[in-house]
Amino acid sequence: MQICEQINEKKNGLGIDFLVFFSLTVIVPNLLKSSPFLSHLFVKKNTIKLRVRYGETDQMGVVYYGNYAQYLEQGRTEWLRELGFSYKWMEEHNIVLPVTNLNIDFKHPARYDDIISVTTSLKNLPTYKIEFDYQIHNEEGELLVTASTTLVFINASTNKLSRAPDYLLAKLS
Repeated sequence: MQICEQINEKKNGLGIDFLVFFSLTVIVPNLLKSSPFLSHLFVKKNTIKLRVRYGETDQMGVVYYGNYAQYLEQGRTEWLRELGFSYKWMEEHNIVLPVTNLNIDFKHPARYDDIISVTTSLKNLPTYKIEFDYQIHNEEGELLVTASTTLVFINASTNKLSRAPDYLLAKLS
């Protein structure tokens, strides 16, 4: 069914406000997700779920603060994988991505056996650096952590700063 037909089908007497809302929240996202040519537009944000393991907690029964960096890395790795790349693949293509900045704001603790959601969002289109924002929530939807990271693109052969690779930019633009 054409997108125009879908819109016309849904607008019957519901008013323009509903039409705009429905188009932006239902039709367009579903169309983008189902199109192999447009699906990459949704990869600017993704969410993964993780279970807190016993060894990740401290003596007080909460996640040790240093483990949050690993949760962020898992989110970032899966974000990249959803684009069709992996860190390993990028390394094989002569690019490494060291973290140059990490900021974490702890709001509430996660505890052993909690299921947490790590949402990773691309902050801006990459240049020589790539920046991500993160939110970590528990199963009840409570915001536990906000964070951001900055990574830079390094040419592995020369160990020099490099521009974001064209193959990555092509997926994001």
